[in-house]
Amino acid sequence: MANSKSKVKRFGILTSGGDAPGLNAAIRAVCRTAKIQYGMDAVGIRNGYRGLINGDMFDITSDSLVGLLTEGGTILGTSREKPFKNPVADSKGKFPVDRIKENYKKHKLDALVCIGGNGTNTTASLLAEEGLNVIGLPKTIDNDIVKTDMTFGFHTALDVATDAIDRIHTTAHSHSRIMVVEVMGHKAGWLGLYSGIAGGGDVILIPEIPYDINHVAQRIMERKKAGKNFSIVVVAEGAKNKEEALMDKKKFKKARAEMPYSIGYRVAHELEEATSLESRVTVLGYLQRGGTPSPYDRLLATQYGTAAAHFLADGDFGKLVALQNSKITGVPLYEIAGKVKNIPLDHAMIETARELGTCLGD
Repeated sequence: MANSKSKVKRFGILTSGGDAPGLNAAIRAVCRTAKIQYGMDAVGIRNGYRGLINGDMFDITSDSLVGLLTEGGTILGTSREKPFKNPVADSKGKFPVDRIKENYKKHKLDALVCIGGNGTNTTASLLAEEGLNVIGLPKTIDNDIVKTDMTFGFHTALDVATDAIDRIHTTAHSHSRIMVVEVMGHKAGWLGLYSGIAGGGDVILIPEIPYDINHVAQRIMERKKAGKNFSIVVVAEGAKNKEEALMDKKKFKKARAEMPYSIGYRVAHELEEATSLESRVTVLGYLQRGGTPSPYDRLLATQYGTAAAHFLADGDFGKLVALQNSKITGVPLYEIAGKVKNIPLDHAMIETARELGTCLGD
């Protein structure tokens, strides 16, 4: 039975940034709980913050939510629009944030639910500072949002990456090759580290630990001398060598832009030169973000979504719905804005990798 005490009668919901498994499950959970428990109306905002700027919205009905739990992607669509970054006024002299505020009022929204990663929730925090009632949900396959133990999307990507490494193992063994598997993770190596350990990678290169290619080559040659004629090298896309680690952000970004291929290919080429062993590369790319969410991500996204509905009803705005020590809690958005959760060098999983004899490149 609906609770009439809700502080919110009508809210907008959007998904922004890269898509991830579990987005539709989160949308379903927010909207169903808000309607069933509090009688709220939900307004879908198409294509992230772009839809909020352009007023591209529609009423979400119960029928809109049928079948969403298991469906990948997002029915709302997404974009990487950042209304606060280098804003440009339209023909009427209005900036994106002005238009967002206008559409917020025009569509009679009492609050916004913004589902996304670091960029999305940083924008959500800025909108909260502008006076809008905002709640964020943590979605990213990179698991790199601070103040939350887990983001939804990560576990599905981990399943996909681990399965790929498992499959590549058989080819590596058959052909006696170095097989380089490139996984996502620009700034943080959670996916590379976890999938590398789960898939039995011999070498794992992540952004947090700058690598020396000579150390990697040495480990591979040690394996060969021990009669192991193949090696699996798992590389996060943001992995960097020791020289790159000394560069400032601007110089590093420029160096990567000028690189003719992705990091996996560079590592494979360097290892071929250093070891004279044949190397092959598999870049998993968008496979990691697509498809049906795992049961874990469905559950986590649903937990986050139902909690968001209660936050709306209580008027507990300006918060990220987070998981801490197995409990759902709210964290002020300004505490997570602009930050990345890197793997601490003393993290238990890094210690586990080292104890297994896995080479981390240092």
